[in-house]
Amino acid sequence: MTTTIARGSLDGHDLKIGVVCSRFNEPVTERLLEGALAGLAELGVDEDHTVVCSVPGAIEIPLAAQALCVRDDVDAVVALGAVVRGETSHYDYVCSMAADGCLRASLDSGKPVAFGVLTCDNDTQAFARCEPGENNKGREAAHVAVELANLLRGNEA
Repeated sequence: MTTTIARGSLDGHDLKIGVVCSRFNEPVTERLLEGALAGLAELGVDEDHTVVCSVPGAIEIPLAAQALCVRDDVDAVVALGAVVRGETSHYDYVCSMAADGCLRASLDSGKPVAFGVLTCDNDTQAFARCEPGENNKGREAAHVAVELANLLRGNEA
Protein backbone atom coordinates (compact mmCIF):
# COMPACT_ATOMS: atom_id res chain seq x y z
CA MET A 1 0.00 0.00 0.00
CA THR A 2 1.33 3.43 -0.93
CA THR A 3 0.74 6.41 1.30
CA THR A 4 -0.20 9.60 -0.46
CA ILE A 5 0.96 12.81 1.17
CA ALA A 6 -0.83 15.98 0.13
CA ARG A 7 1.18 19.19 0.09
CA GLY A 8 -0.03 22.58 -1.07
CA SER A 9 1.53 24.23 -4.07
CA LEU A 10 3.71 27.31 -3.62
CA ASP A 11 2.10 28.97 -6.65
CA GLY A 12 0.40 32.11 -5.37
CA HIS A 13 -0.86 33.50 -8.68
CA ASP A 14 -4.56 32.94 -7.92
CA LEU A 15 -4.40 33.77 -4.21
CA LYS A 16 -5.44 36.82 -2.24
CA ILE A 17 -3.47 37.24 0.97
CA GLY A 18 -4.08 39.43 3.99
CA VAL A 19 -1.18 40.57 6.14
CA VAL A 20 -1.52 41.92 9.68
CA CYS A 21 1.57 43.65 11.06
CA SER A 22 2.06 45.05 14.55
CA ARG A 23 3.75 48.43 14.94
CA PHE A 24 5.15 47.62 18.40
CA ASN A 25 8.88 46.87 18.01
CA GLU A 26 8.60 48.54 14.61
CA PRO A 27 12.30 48.26 13.66
CA VAL A 28 11.76 44.49 13.72
CA THR A 29 8.21 44.30 12.38
CA GLU A 30 8.96 46.54 9.40
CA ARG A 31 11.61 44.04 8.35
CA LEU A 32 9.22 41.14 8.88
CA LEU A 33 6.69 42.91 6.66
CA GLU A 34 9.30 43.51 3.97
CA GLY A 35 10.21 39.82 4.12
CA ALA A 36 6.58 38.74 3.91
CA LEU A 37 5.84 40.96 0.93
CA ALA A 38 9.01 39.77 -0.81
CA GLY A 39 8.02 36.16 -0.09
CA LEU A 40 4.55 36.67 -1.53
CA ALA A 41 6.02 38.30 -4.63
CA GLU A 42 8.45 35.36 -5.05
CA LEU A 43 5.48 33.01 -5.14
CA GLY A 44 3.56 35.08 -7.67
CA VAL A 45 0.99 36.72 -5.41
CA ASP A 46 -0.10 39.88 -7.21
CA GLU A 47 0.54 43.05 -5.22
CA ASP A 48 -3.06 44.07 -5.98
CA HIS A 49 -4.21 40.85 -4.27
CA THR A 50 -2.48 41.69 -0.99
CA VAL A 51 -4.18 43.59 1.82
CA VAL A 52 -1.91 44.92 4.58
CA CYS A 53 -3.33 45.98 7.95
CA SER A 54 -1.30 47.78 10.60
CA VAL A 55 -2.21 47.29 14.27
CA PRO A 56 -0.71 48.80 17.44
CA GLY A 57 0.61 45.62 19.07
CA ALA A 58 0.62 41.84 19.14
CA ILE A 59 -2.59 41.57 21.17
CA GLU A 60 -4.47 43.32 18.37
CA ILE A 61 -3.23 40.96 15.65
CA PRO A 62 -5.86 38.22 16.15
CA LEU A 63 -8.86 40.53 15.80
CA ALA A 64 -7.48 42.02 12.58
CA ALA A 65 -6.61 38.52 11.33
CA GLN A 66 -10.15 37.37 12.08
CA ALA A 67 -11.60 40.37 10.23
CA LEU A 68 -9.49 39.50 7.19
CA CYS A 69 -10.42 35.81 7.39
CA VAL A 70 -14.13 36.52 7.03
CA ARG A 71 -13.61 38.52 3.85
CA ASP A 72 -14.44 36.72 0.61
CA ASP A 73 -11.43 38.32 -1.08
CA VAL A 74 -8.85 36.82 1.31
CA ASP A 75 -7.63 33.21 1.04
CA ALA A 76 -5.08 33.28 3.89
CA VAL A 77 -3.58 35.65 6.43
CA VAL A 78 0.00 36.31 7.52
CA ALA A 79 0.29 37.53 11.13
CA LEU A 80 3.47 39.50 11.92
CA GLY A 81 4.72 40.92 15.19
CA ALA A 82 7.58 40.90 17.67
CA VAL A 83 7.30 40.32 21.40
CA VAL A 84 10.55 40.62 23.35
CA ARG A 85 10.78 39.36 26.92
CA GLY A 86 10.94 42.04 29.56
CA GLU A 87 11.26 42.04 33.32
CA THR A 88 7.63 41.08 34.05
CA SER A 89 5.23 38.29 33.15
CA HIS A 90 3.50 40.60 30.62
CA TYR A 91 5.52 38.85 27.88
CA ASP A 92 3.90 35.48 28.64
CA TYR A 93 0.39 36.90 28.47
CA VAL A 94 0.98 38.79 25.24
CA CYS A 95 2.56 35.78 23.51
CA SER A 96 -0.23 33.49 24.64
CA MET A 97 -2.99 35.87 23.61
CA ALA A 98 -1.47 36.47 20.18
CA ALA A 99 -0.90 32.78 19.46
CA ASP A 100 -4.25 31.60 20.82
CA GLY A 101 -6.12 34.36 19.02
CA CYS A 102 -4.53 33.63 15.65
CA LEU A 103 -5.26 29.94 16.05
CA ARG A 104 -8.87 30.71 16.90
CA ALA A 105 -9.24 33.01 13.88
CA SER A 106 -7.90 30.26 11.64
CA LEU A 107 -10.00 27.45 13.07
CA ASP A 108 -13.19 29.52 13.25
CA SER A 109 -12.86 30.71 9.66
CA GLY A 110 -11.32 27.63 8.07
CA LYS A 111 -8.65 29.84 6.52
CA PRO A 112 -4.93 29.67 7.27
CA VAL A 113 -3.40 32.25 9.59
CA ALA A 114 0.37 31.85 9.34
CA PHE A 115 1.91 32.82 12.68
CA GLY A 116 4.90 35.06 12.03
CA VAL A 117 4.95 36.66 15.47
CA LEU A 118 8.41 36.50 16.96
CA THR A 119 8.59 35.59 20.64
CA CYS A 120 12.18 36.32 21.64
CA ASP A 121 14.18 36.67 24.83
CA ASN A 122 16.08 39.71 23.58
CA ASP A 123 16.50 42.20 20.74
CA THR A 124 19.47 40.29 19.29
CA GLN A 125 17.28 37.24 18.72
CA ALA A 126 14.53 39.36 17.20
CA PHE A 127 16.83 41.13 14.75
CA ALA A 128 18.44 37.81 13.75
CA ARG A 129 15.00 36.55 12.68
CA CYS A 130 14.10 39.52 10.50
CA GLU A 131 17.25 39.85 8.40
CA PRO A 132 16.58 40.06 4.66
CA GLY A 133 16.69 36.74 2.84
CA GLU A 134 15.62 33.14 3.25
CA ASN A 135 15.68 33.12 7.07
CA ASN A 136 13.36 36.09 7.47
CA LYS A 137 10.43 34.80 9.52
CA GLY A 138 8.01 37.10 7.68
CA ARG A 139 9.05 35.49 4.41
CA GLU A 140 8.64 32.05 5.94
CA ALA A 141 5.14 32.90 7.20
CA ALA A 142 4.17 34.15 3.72
CA HIS A 143 5.28 30.84 2.22
CA VAL A 144 3.26 28.95 4.86
CA ALA A 145 0.14 30.99 4.06
CA VAL A 146 0.39 30.27 0.33
CA GLU A 147 1.09 26.57 0.82
CA LEU A 148 -1.80 26.07 3.24
CA ALA A 149 -4.25 28.10 1.15
CA ASN A 150 -3.42 25.91 -1.83
CA LEU A 151 -3.63 22.71 0.23
CA LEU A 152 -7.13 23.65 1.40
CA ARG A 153 -8.13 24.45 -2.20
CA GLY A 154 -6.79 21.09 -3.40
CA ASN A 155 -3.97 22.72 -5.40
CA GLU A 156 -1.21 20.28 -4.59
CA ALA A 157 2.47 20.50 -5.37
